[in-house]
Amino acid sequence: MGESNCTQATEFSLTGFTEDPVTQVTLFLMFLFTYLVTILGNLGMIMLIRASPQLHSPMYYFLGNLAFVDFCSSTVITPKMLVDFISEKKGITYAGCMAQVFTFDLLGITECFLLAVMAYDRYVAVCHPLVYPLVMSPKRCFQLVIGSYLVGLTNGVGQTIGMSSLSFCGSSIIDLFFCDISALISLSTSDTTLSHIILRTSASLFGVSSSLVVLVSYVAIISAILSISSAEGKCKAFSTCTSHLTTVSIFYGASLFMYLKPSSDSSREEDEWAMVLYTVVTPMLNPLIYSLRNKEVKEALRRLTKIKDLECCKFMAR
Repeated sequence: MGESNCTQATEFSLTGFTEDPVTQVTLFLMFLFTYLVTILGNLGMIMLIRASPQLHSPMYYFLGNLAFVDFCSSTVITPKMLVDFISEKKGITYAGCMAQVFTFDLLGITECFLLAVMAYDRYVAVCHPLVYPLVMSPKRCFQLVIGSYLVGLTNGVGQTIGMSSLSFCGSSIIDLFFCDISALISLSTSDTTLSHIILRTSASLFGVSSSLVVLVSYVAIISAILSISSAEGKCKAFSTCTSHLTTVSIFYGASLFMYLKPSSDSSREEDEWAMVLYTVVTPMLNPLIYSLRNKEVKEALRRLTKIKDLECCKFMAR
């Protein structure tokens, strides 16, 4: 179709999961529960870190920002999906779709680099504990977090520019529950070379570099832990990394499965549920992992609960 005869799409249709009303209600309730747990967990983690002096350290400063990113990334996807479950028309405007692409890609790369920064933080804590306060100073931590957001912003702007140059003159049906950049590229009726270049460059430059930082950091951490003579020392050193290592494994495992698997090896249903794991479930799991597996977080929560109980008792005694 020639560009001069092109009627640009102003709205996209999202196929969602199913057309069966009973299944839609079931999925609506399931994802609503997941979203509420995600919101409460991540906002609760942010508030706990801010309210607990014993959590005012670099690792929890990074964790607070990770919780904020998870809260935002879930909010970009899930509310629209919940609305579509109870709506007859499952559509999204062109501008809304571009906004979703921009925000999701910004937050996705930001999370990659925050996880890399947290891995580096654990590396310094385990391998170079004597210089940890100097290396991970408040100024350095702030710079690392701002840098993560700026890299994410660069990715979001780049991907959106690539998308804005595409024409959509044919089908406007996105076979997913949100505007994924790969699905949009496949729908385009114009030359997608620039978009593919930006997408691959971003994956190579940002995704690979952040994952290498994580990998190298944990190779050094494991090597340092294995050199410790006592079993107690090994367990204590490794316990400081287990929560982050679990989070990294889930995040990168879900993203690699989603974006690197051959499309011919999976069905549409498998693709959608893999996307659910990446976009909906992972943001919910991160605060649960840190609250259930981290002694410092559990102790901070216990102390904060005691303080609130004492304040309540004093108020009632008046």
